[in-house]
Amino acid sequence: MNVTRSLSRSRHDRILAGVMGGIAQRFGWNSTLVRVIYVVLSIASAAFPGILVYLILWLLIPEEGS
Repeated sequence: MNVTRSLSRSRHDRILAGVMGGIAQRFGWNSTLVRVIYVVLSIASAAFPGILVYLILWLLIPEEGS
């Protein structure tokens, strides 16, 4: 049985808004690893404004169960 998971903010695996937890759930990845990679990428790259991107994702990705 092939279950397609949609992208949504996690209600259970969240630190702030559940954005990274939702991305990790969608792709079946470890949420801690996704968070660490996101923070490292945000700090290491001036072209990747991490806080701004996170806020935009927070607004665009619906919450789980919505």
